[in-house]
Amino acid sequence: MTRPAPAARDYATDPFIVIWEVTRACALKCLHCRAEAQYRADPNQLTHEEGLALIDRIASMNRPLLVFTGGDPLMRPDLFELARYAIEEKGLSVSMTPSATPRVTRSAVEKAKEVGLSRWAFSLDGSCAEIHDRFRGTVGSFDTTMRGIGYLRELGIPIQVNTTVSRYNLHDLANIAERVREMGAVLWSLFFLVPTGRAAQKDMIDAEEHEAVMRWLYEAGQRMPYGVKATEAPHYRRVAVQLSAQRPGTAPAVDAADGSSGDPGSAPGFKRADVLGRAPKGVNDGDGFLFIGHTGDVYPSGFLPVKCGSVREEALEDIYRGSPIMRSLRDKSRLKGKCGACEFKRLCGGSRARAFAVTGDMLESDPCCAYIPAALREGIRP
Repeated sequence: MTRPAPAARDYATDPFIVIWEVTRACALKCLHCRAEAQYRADPNQLTHEEGLALIDRIASMNRPLLVFTGGDPLMRPDLFELARYAIEEKGLSVSMTPSATPRVTRSAVEKAKEVGLSRWAFSLDGSCAEIHDRFRGTVGSFDTTMRGIGYLRELGIPIQVNTTVSRYNLHDLANIAERVREMGAVLWSLFFLVPTGRAAQKDMIDAEEHEAVMRWLYEAGQRMPYGVKATEAPHYRRVAVQLSAQRPGTAPAVDAADGSSGDPGSAPGFKRADVLGRAPKGVNDGDGFLFIGHTGDVYPSGFLPVKCGSVREEALEDIYRGSPIMRSLRDKSRLKGKCGACEFKRLCGGSRARAFAVTGDMLESDPCCAYIPAALREGIRP
């Protein structure tokens, strides 16, 4: 169906992006797994009929981007039926993040193209099998990933590459960036590890390393032919604004939506066409971002395990708009400590998921931001 353009979006009422964990089932045993995925599907996961009803509610919220995640979405038998309904009947743009397993066949990729998936995202956590397979907990995962990416290239499906930044691959990021360029991806999305699920705090890089990676990422975004995006690192927006200000006449190479850089026209050369568009402003946990778990529980994000409601008990839009947790996350005046004092808090806002994981308080300062706000540098109390 032809998709009419959505109306202007207010994050107080409509999210920019919705992630639906369609199943917890997955054949991999990744070291950092947010979901602590299991080999078999939970018998209590949303049914096909509940999934269709959920898609109806998602579409009613000004048609946000919809991403099927897991576990491994390909382990859900009705996955492509749900995708077809979302795309053809509801006019949604749908992407998917499957696991690199033998289920990623050419026929599966052909089916994805047939139903009209906007993008397929693969995880690549190392530039070689030794690094990637260790992180993914499965020998052969790297080869399966590269084979799947080959299918996407052959069939002309836009490729997104997701990389979780951790102690295990910090030294390898430049090599992964080259791999992403070689495979013709449209977007490289870096997930800055949050110690939740199987991920531990010892796996996380520190604040100074976050800052160094983001400065490097900004520079990489200037020269690479793909866009770059930082997830659970909203302070990347601040870094990009600061660095662009040091270059008179250069627009900030950062998407105000989610930390994406490499907007066409803001950097030398060209950027590969990205069909999914950009958000009107910064997306943070619960603020433009919404996550639905496999049993219908609703969260501000997959990395912030604070339940806001259940779609089995309440309309999704009512949870997003009315949950006290969601509303507090959208109110930047409630931020505490260094984040509360920061002049960039409305642009950035810090990772609420990381603050919760490390301190137990989702409104506390992001422990992985090295920036000292001007008010604190000047000795002025907020």
